[in-house]
Amino acid sequence: MSFELSARSKERLEGVHDHLIMVVDRAIQLTDVDFGVSEGLRTEARQKELVAKGASQTMKSKHIIGEAVDLVAYVDGRVSWELNVYDNIADAMVKAAKEIGVSIRWGGAWHIDDIRNWAGNMEDAMNAYIDTRRAQDRRPFIDAPHFEMS
Repeated sequence: MSFELSARSKERLEGVHDHLIMVVDRAIQLTDVDFGVSEGLRTEARQKELVAKGASQTMKSKHIIGEAVDLVAYVDGRVSWELNVYDNIADAMVKAAKEIGVSIRWGGAWHIDDIRNWAGNMEDAMNAYIDTRRAQDRRPFIDAPHFEMS
């Protein structure tokens, strides 16, 4: 099954770096999980609001410079926040990034600078990130909808 981005998702990509748009456009064709773009380019005021709520951890977000997107999964026509669908979307983003030649970091596996270089699937990458953080006595920050250029 092939999906395509809605007009609203395309609108939310305005101001995002062309190469990242190309990756998202290709990933929607490759994925087995439908998704849309919930956020692309972000103002500093919006970023400050997200940091205050704990939804983001930095004011140095790549959203502010148009080098990040947040994707939202749709399962049976409804928004889903289940992690397993996001690692499936991340698998499609890996394939798309490899095809297009764009370095991507995923918010489900922050320890990997470029997910194109990970040997396994993105579920394994996320689990490795969680294990790494726990071994450091640090809490993992899983932001599975987030993808950024690296």
